[in-house]
Amino acid sequence: MMRTRPLKVALLGCGVVGSEVARIMTTHADDLAARIGAPVELAGVAVRRPDKVRVGIPAELITTDATALVKRGDIDVVVELIGGIEPARSLITTAFEHGASVVSANKALLAQDGAGLHAIAEEQNKDLYYEAAVAGAIPLIRPLRESLAGDKVNRVLGIVNGTTNFILDKMDSTGAGYQEALDEASALGYAEADPTADVEGFDAAAKAAILAGIAFHTRVRLDDVYREGMTEVTAADFASAKGMGCTIKLLAICERAADGESVTARVHPAMIPLAHPLASVRGAYNAVFVESDAAGQLMFYGPGAGGAPTASAVLGDLVAVCRNRINGATGPGASAYTQLPVSPMGEVVTRYHISLDVADKPGVLAQVATVFAEHGVSIDTVRQQGKDGEASLVVVTHHASDASLNGTVEALRNLDTVRGVASIMRVEGE
Repeated sequence: MMRTRPLKVALLGCGVVGSEVARIMTTHADDLAARIGAPVELAGVAVRRPDKVRVGIPAELITTDATALVKRGDIDVVVELIGGIEPARSLITTAFEHGASVVSANKALLAQDGAGLHAIAEEQNKDLYYEAAVAGAIPLIRPLRESLAGDKVNRVLGIVNGTTNFILDKMDSTGAGYQEALDEASALGYAEADPTADVEGFDAAAKAAILAGIAFHTRVRLDDVYREGMTEVTAADFASAKGMGCTIKLLAICERAADGESVTARVHPAMIPLAHPLASVRGAYNAVFVESDAAGQLMFYGPGAGGAPTASAVLGDLVAVCRNRINGATGPGASAYTQLPVSPMGEVVTRYHISLDVADKPGVLAQVATVFAEHGVSIDTVRQQGKDGEASLVVVTHHASDASLNGTVEALRNLDTVRGVASIMRVEGE
């Protein structure tokens, strides 16, 4: 039997995603009510620019006083879509304290202070859901938090930023340089006016922190995530990758150590074999590869951004939270029982592709190989091409720690026969 009193929803932010959430709540009202067991009512919309025309939203619902809206006391669910740290954190905290559960898409805030927000939600016996914070419409957080709750996740490897994937895909498929591909991404609306958060890996790092915390039941903050952008990736890097049967992706990688005593979280460009499922992810799409003990290998794929796709994830959370409200219950909260430490990047073990500019004369390869051996880095393959006294030397290592590789590179720079280190890139996804 359906409850007649509607559940009241406050919407904070009415931009690309927020306007889609409001539209779907209106056009799919009957379906949402049937799925929840009660009608949902948009009770107020907090915005910065009240004079802007918002189709389908009654003017009397618009307010610039977000704090007063979440303090009303009759609000069941607050949907936070304004982003950033403040005032979002204060508004979410206030919502909990005044009786509302929260649905958020705020990856930056959750990566920085997810544990604190979960603690307040638990103290107030309220829900905090955020499927839309990672990978847009792709169901990922709930499968990790609920579907795989009985399993042991060992690795999460993914493309979680559509802008960077579009740029790298263009560089790979057309031979375009970085700036040319970025300009096209901007023209098509995939890149922001200031693309720094995307291309320097900040966006992906926030998502990696959230994913690692959920996957490994431990606290991982944004500061724990190693971050490296993709602005230095060149056409020459793609040529080298193709020579190895690989392509290049900006990856978010979260791993449990082999001994199970620590975890790592990192974001950086990496060569990945063409046979790996992530290599075929094109354009602005996202995909995440999950490896666990019992389920084995799982892949989640779909649009990782955009108004309608992200609104789909928000509405899915809204339905779940509203159902919980009706039943007088809350869903799963934060799980950090393992309290595993996050290892620094220097301890991460992976393969490396190193391109060196060297003198084209006898004995150079032997010198280089000696340096690798002295630092305990085993060489897998070597390729050398020379002309007019100069040569390029491409070395692919077996697995080595980041610290040992860094020591190797510093020693190589001190060789008279090494003119320079053209590029260093990790090789993932074997």
